[in-house]
Amino acid sequence: MESLNALLQGMGLMHLGAGQAIMLLVSLLLLWLAIAKKFEPLLLLPIGFGGLLSNIPEAGMALTALESLLAHHDAGQLAVIAAKLNCAPDVHAIKEALALALPSVQSQMENLAVDMGYTPGVLALFYKVAIGSGVAPLVIFMGVGAMTDFGPLLANPRTLLLGAAAQFGIFATVLGALTLNYFGLISFTLPQAAAIGIIGGADGPTAIYLSGKLAPELLGAIAVAAYSYMALVPLIQPPIMKALTTETERKIRMVQLRTVSKREKILFPVVLLLLVALLLPDAAPLLGMFCFGNLMRESGVVERLSDTVQNGLINIVTIFLGLSVGAKLVADKFLQPQTLGILLLGVIAFGIGTAAGVLMAKLLNLCSKNKINPLIGSAGVSAVPMAA
Repeated sequence: MESLNALLQGMGLMHLGAGQAIMLLVSLLLLWLAIAKKFEPLLLLPIGFGGLLSNIPEAGMALTALESLLAHHDAGQLAVIAAKLNCAPDVHAIKEALALALPSVQSQMENLAVDMGYTPGVLALFYKVAIGSGVAPLVIFMGVGAMTDFGPLLANPRTLLLGAAAQFGIFATVLGALTLNYFGLISFTLPQAAAIGIIGGADGPTAIYLSGKLAPELLGAIAVAAYSYMALVPLIQPPIMKALTTETERKIRMVQLRTVSKREKILFPVVLLLLVALLLPDAAPLLGMFCFGNLMRESGVVERLSDTVQNGLINIVTIFLGLSVGAKLVADKFLQPQTLGILLLGVIAFGIGTAAGVLMAKLLNLCSKNKINPLIGSAGVSAVPMAA
């Protein structure tokens, strides 16, 4: 009888909580969207599968060594951790103390848990290497740079303003998050609001990079919102574009004004990096990788490297990036009122970004002989290729 009881206790079903069950369903939904509806499958599929792995009871695949220690509820071990943090020896108090602790203290507690015999799960390791270090989004930006042709932009620099206008969605999202916090509807700190705001740029790697730095506890919800709405661009944007333009404007035919030389294309990423990085050093990592990838493409002297970055490397990193994001799709982090706020703010941000880009194109047409089709203003959001 004891053997049977031990067998039953070892089964994951015996430890399946309501939160885990809900997250398993959410993960299955993401897999369905990726496979059946082909919504951003390159990332939603690994994110969804990572979510499945993260919510298997007792597997601990997404837990760090310290989280595994807290999950085992060993009174002696909790007392040791609590003594180091000067808090009560219970899981809730320890988690609160860790949330307020400096990163160096958190690292010490993680090392202490390892010394006690606990090991991080494989998804936790993926997260630490891919997102915690910031490497994966940077490599993806390198690949995106290698795939980008700036010729049309250099031929018609005015279109740069369309992309700038579309970023109003970011500011609107930040203000929206702070407004929800001000009225006590949903609690968001300023770093969390900034991380949520980047959803308005419709740029998945940037959203993951910033949320990993500013609000890692919201990473799962932000990534899912960003990529879900990017996949829904064909549904979100057309009604806004149609409402803000006339049939005549939608029929405007544009021609490339001039041929862009190879020298211009080579100089552009170098000059762009120097100008922006010298003014905003914090943007140097992301922009640097993007410009490096673009320089490899345009220089024409490292075609093998450029091809590798555009294909093999970016595909490999995408796998680990998706699984790492899936590691954050756990009930205690995802099933919060904040998630609903993130999803709501995300769709509003997309709408505002699209509208701002279209309206900027209409404004430019008022003072220019060479008309711009306002519809391309919607491509100011970074949801490529759907927005374009």
